Amino acid sequence: MGVTIFGQSFPTYAVSARVSEAKAIFLGLSIALSQGLSNFILEGDVSQLFDYINNKECNVHWDVSTILKDIKVLWNQIPSAIALSPGVPVQYQVCICVWLLPFGNMAHLLSTSCSIKTSSSGKPYSKLLSQCSTRYPTLTLQTPRSPWKRLVLHGERPLRQCTVYATTLPISLDAEISIKSGSHHSSNEPAKRKRVMVIGGDGYCGWATALHLSNKNYEVAIVDSLVRRLFDHQLGLDSLTPISSIHTRVRRWKSLTGKTIELYIGDICDFEFLSETFKSFEPDSVVHFGEQRSAPYSMIDRSRAVFTQNNNVIGTLNVLFAMKEFREECHLVKLGTMGEYGTPNIDIEEGYITITHNGRTDTLPYPKQASSFYHLSKVHDSNNIAFTCKAWGIRATDLNQGVVYGVRTDETEMHEELFNRFDYDGVFGTALNRFCVQAAVGHPLTVYGKGGQTRGYLDIRDTVQCVELAIANPAKPGEFRVFNQFTEQFSVNELASLVTKAGKKLGLDVQTTSVPNPRVEAEEHYYNAKHTKLIELGLKPHLLSDSLIDSLLNFTIKYKDRVDTKQIMPSVSWRKIGVKPRTIAT
Repeated sequence: MGVTIFGQSFPTYAVSARVSEAKAIFLGLSIALSQGLSNFILEGDVSQLFDYINNKECNVHWDVSTILKDIKVLWNQIPSAIALSPGVPVQYQVCICVWLLPFGNMAHLLSTSCSIKTSSSGKPYSKLLSQCSTRYPTLTLQTPRSPWKRLVLHGERPLRQCTVYATTLPISLDAEISIKSGSHHSSNEPAKRKRVMVIGGDGYCGWATALHLSNKNYEVAIVDSLVRRLFDHQLGLDSLTPISSIHTRVRRWKSLTGKTIELYIGDICDFEFLSETFKSFEPDSVVHFGEQRSAPYSMIDRSRAVFTQNNNVIGTLNVLFAMKEFREECHLVKLGTMGEYGTPNIDIEEGYITITHNGRTDTLPYPKQASSFYHLSKVHDSNNIAFTCKAWGIRATDLNQGVVYGVRTDETEMHEELFNRFDYDGVFGTALNRFCVQAAVGHPLTVYGKGGQTRGYLDIRDTVQCVELAIANPAKPGEFRVFNQFTEQFSVNELASLVTKAGKKLGLDVQTTSVPNPRVEAEEHYYNAKHTKLIELGLKPHLLSDSLIDSLLNFTIKYKDRVDTKQIMPSVSWRKIGVKPRTIAT
């Protein structure tokens, strides 16, 4: 258990969960008092506890005989905490909304935010309270200079669900309130910044996207369970680049730019966590990267296949239900994959195909031919999203992304603590990234089978650009749009040739070897996929030039001492997958 105040988490070690909850409440109040806070908004269980403490009738659903006893014992310490506080005059009026959540659900304080400067009129600024529409009980704490030295629960006062960051300012300053919530501003107020929730924001595409959107002045929240980092520990893998913890990343971004990225640590398969996150952040758009994204990982063994489908499909279903229940106007930008289409012997359209059959014509979803349990989960996602758009009026954009390469964006280059991950192993590494690492360490480029496998590719700088374009040009209510998100097509042999050529310019002796294909796929095939919709919205592609490959090679050479050559060769076979769990992928 723990409590998060002012963005910092404080563990509350105790002999039982009940005692821990009691300590969390006491700790939160003590810290708030020490910061000079004088008004509190109480939510849920906390409000019921204060009813109980103030001898009011309440229906407390916690174990009354234990936790309330614990809290009453701790409550006796509150006066001493008040005595230690600096004694703030009554005119300092600040609100804070506290949610107490168990660390067992990997949850932190969930809060929206508003900034406040106090009025020059000489009176406490009350506009914040009077504008609100949702009703919450309000608690006023008088500091030691006031006659009251205990907390008194008042009746309900109309409030909007919002939280002020913990600051106190003298009332002589000019007033300016900017509330970030779902309501509309009047014509003379500045336009409200759009709020974007990036699910999976600690991952390869998600981290780059979160920084890019924050830099573009969106209000950004990252939602992530951090399970991708766990996969590395389980399989003995590591990023080529050293990557900082998500907390360090977010703090560094704030120190460099002054921009705050809110952080919610939890699993979207836990609907209670997700629903509280939605209610707290109130997103205008949700960018959903939060899925297990590796085809080889889904083919390691039965447990990984089941995890992939459960995590991806159930997680996306939860997002859809959260949108329906809490943010009906929210726009879902979902990362799909070009792998849903397979390699048909006809042109691949963007999501839909018009067919004439037996004299009748219709436009239907393009046929799907998934080639792994991962790709199948993406097909299920697409069907579920399309259905909810039709049935519930959800607005959604499915970005069927090609293979991403590169590591640098304008934002991740700002400081080493913002570096993105760079996977080169046979489980999570993508083709071009893997080839550049292999060339850097003198390992032959590993071409699977005949090498004629052709796919769409794009620079990670174009990934973030595409997401931004989708957000800025949202789908209509009930519309399920599909964009094919890539900029160029290459076969594996063509990529190997480009890396070989660039490597020789840098004095590298780059060799290529054909290895047995661990996948079940066509190694020579027709491939022509359309990708015009994002270009029409304004995408300016970063095409794969010689200079870009040179840059990638120089980058991998810089970090080649971090390469574990045992992770280079493919270790997962589509045909040999079994029920026996594999703890190491090599």
